[in-house]
Amino acid sequence: MTDSGRPARRRTRWIRTAQAVVTVVLLVLLWRVVGGPDVADLLATAHIGWLALAVALLIAHTIFAAWRWKVTAAPLGLHLSARTAVEEYFLAQLINSALPGGVLGDVGRAARSRHRATLRVAAGAVAVERGIGQAALAVVLVVGVVVTAALPGGFTLPRPWLAGVSIGIAGAVLVLVALIMTTRVLARRHVAWAARVADGMHRSTTGPGVRSAQAALSMVAVACLLAAFWCCTAAVGAALPVGAVATLVPLVLLSMLLPVSIGGWGVRETAAVALLPVAGITGAQALASSIAFGVVALVATLPGLAALWTARHAAEPTASGPACAPEPPASGRATASAPIPRPNAPHTTLSEEHP
Repeated sequence: MTDSGRPARRRTRWIRTAQAVVTVVLLVLLWRVVGGPDVADLLATAHIGWLALAVALLIAHTIFAAWRWKVTAAPLGLHLSARTAVEEYFLAQLINSALPGGVLGDVGRAARSRHRATLRVAAGAVAVERGIGQAALAVVLVVGVVVTAALPGGFTLPRPWLAGVSIGIAGAVLVLVALIMTTRVLARRHVAWAARVADGMHRSTTGPGVRSAQAALSMVAVACLLAAFWCCTAAVGAALPVGAVATLVPLVLLSMLLPVSIGGWGVRETAAVALLPVAGITGAQALASSIAFGVVALVATLPGLAALWTARHAAEPTASGPACAPEPPASGRATASAPIPRPNAPHTTLSEEHP
């Protein structure tokens, strides 16, 4: 390791340690504030059937998201088989759930697929695919807020919450639009990185049926994700109304984007305890629901272990590989040998056969 790389590695180590500390501190504080024994009772008596259904829905979510990645990467020249896309996505989900940062799995997914194109193309495909997924979740949030505000009866956000969410959505939209417009302006001025980003975003979302496929797969994937969280609330006896699932749960899941904890743990639970009681459940039920979701999400990534095992064994040399290759001559001399005698034929020399 060179001296120039030591500060970066030390900084990374400190960041990961801080994320682990934040995770533990948040979970301990929440456990004490909302009543840890009550949370433990809810988790101990959680309905296994609902939790199993949540695992199945999260596995389906990963498969649809992997299919979206395949569709997004193809216009960029990165062609993935369905099996490769699914295996790599499961492995990335497993790493994201177990390690700090929440993006290391996606970095690895891009790095492992670079041999099919280039690292720049592979990273761009992963970034665009993840962006589309988060945008789909934000769209569901916007639609949920509008519908719950417009329809009388049923679940409605309190006015202070509605105002806060509306301001947050408007701010996020303005930031996104500003970033897109800035990138396009810089691309027109021939700024190299901006031109590459703009070109990649354009190509990855164009082509016959690409956008419609991305939209459909994203909506199905988000539906599986939200339904899985609802199953976790139902498992602890706190089933949320549909309006709360469409408005509050996306906020809880989007909070996991904050890179301050391990796999979103602690941050997700804090958001759940702060938001879900608006729908009429207790803080203990909100915390138990979020913990249950985290556990089933981790279980749903276990197929990533099979992908890791497959990748490692594919990299190992087989018994029929180099060991069975023909051995070179021992002394490096020419190996011309005498002619093979023909059956029932008299032995002749080269000079006798070719006078």
